[in-house]
Amino acid sequence: MNIREAKTEIANTLRAYLARDDYGSYRIPAVRQRPVLLMGPPGVGKTQIMEQIAREEGVGLVSYTITHHTRQSAVGLPYIETRVYGGEERRVTEYTMSEILASVYRLMERTGLREGILFLDEINCVSETLAPMMLQFLQCKTFGNQALPEGWLIVAAGNPPEYNKSVRDFDVVTLDRVRRMDVTEDFTVWKEYALRRGLHGAVISYLDAKKENFYRIETDAEGMRFVTARGWEDLSELICAYEALGLRVDRTVVGEYIQLPRIAKDFANYYRLYNKYRQAYGVDEILQGRWAAATEREFRAAPFDEKLSVMGLLLSRAAEAAREARRQDAVTEALHKALLAFRDRIAAEPPRSALSALLDERRGALRKAKEAGQLDPESRALRRRELAELEAVGAALDEGDPMAAAREKLDAAAERRAALGEAARAMLDHAFAFLERAAGDGQELVLFVTELTASPDAAWLIEAFGCEAYFRHNRELFFDETRERILRELSAAPEL
Repeated sequence: MNIREAKTEIANTLRAYLARDDYGSYRIPAVRQRPVLLMGPPGVGKTQIMEQIAREEGVGLVSYTITHHTRQSAVGLPYIETRVYGGEERRVTEYTMSEILASVYRLMERTGLREGILFLDEINCVSETLAPMMLQFLQCKTFGNQALPEGWLIVAAGNPPEYNKSVRDFDVVTLDRVRRMDVTEDFTVWKEYALRRGLHGAVISYLDAKKENFYRIETDAEGMRFVTARGWEDLSELICAYEALGLRVDRTVVGEYIQLPRIAKDFANYYRLYNKYRQAYGVDEILQGRWAAATEREFRAAPFDEKLSVMGLLLSRAAEAAREARRQDAVTEALHKALLAFRDRIAAEPPRSALSALLDERRGALRKAKEAGQLDPESRALRRRELAELEAVGAALDEGDPMAAAREKLDAAAERRAALGEAARAMLDHAFAFLERAAGDGQELVLFVTELTASPDAAWLIEAFGCEAYFRHNRELFFDETRERILRELSAAPEL
């Protein structure tokens, strides 16, 4: 299965394990709640889906890379305790609580969440001394004499032996007590994720054209060479940061993330051309509605891979603008809800006191979500922006009408949302106008519409602000698809 299917299955498993009967007990007793064993190549997103599931299901998440632990930190330290057996005192060995289990209880106390996911990565790469303890934990959910609390799903992840020489095989007894899921890399699923996260356009468009370079592991005389999804995502983050700082991304930098030399070289060359096209075609000028007739002729005569790169640049820049509008929309909506709560509070307490209490609640909710492992970078950034807007309201409070300052900030946020949305929509209109003039009715527009539909940010923008050209070409696309389907059916139908 791919990582999206694995996410669905793990989320369904969590719901089933947490479901209760009419008497408040778990429908599936803890002894029958098998841990999930998630096996797959490195860097496909196993850790990310744990964070997504915890956030979407509203449960806690405790994550550990188990290879970083010794037997003592995972199991606990021994100490001598006195017990009475058969009327006689005996000295017996007990263990302090495992650091891992202590983290679960600590999260429960700090957040109030009683249920969650304990994620143990690289489970089949533990040391020889720790391996028996980890097998016991998967089988019995205990470290020594300490048990994992009820309501916590164990998800253990590991790599198949072809990816890691230090992996250990699980015995039949252990495998018969886990729910095993085997995950494979899938570019289509990863691309959806990459578009949601706003990865660099060069990375997405390059892999769109050369999907075979998305994930590869090869072994030669010098050892293992590899390219993983994690490598592409981390490289994308670095490219964005380097571009913002005016730093150069060359083959050496790429090779530090894409550790298969021929693919690193190929992408470095592509990235150089990608930037060349951005300058040569004046992508920013096109999106502002300013381009020369020569640019249309150059695009029309360009090879198809060059056209793909230019369309990728147009789409990436437009999607970036749409993303800013969408994030401002989310901040505006959150601010609106917060100010409604502020309005209700000032009926019973002073405005500054009411706002202070509201800020404390929002900060507490942010801290709780962070400690529970439920926040991705975008969610964290949006909550911080909401807090900053509320703090700005506090700075503008006056003795006259406390809601006046609140309405002023909300109006300013709404105006910024409208301005960002209109600017992004105008970019799309200009991109369509350029492609209509430069490509006519060619397949370039079909591809552009298809990619817009696949982009969550662009799709949000079109739904919220409209785009006449998109809807027009989308109708034509559906008409053509329907016509082709009917013709295929007619050609396949038996003669009468």
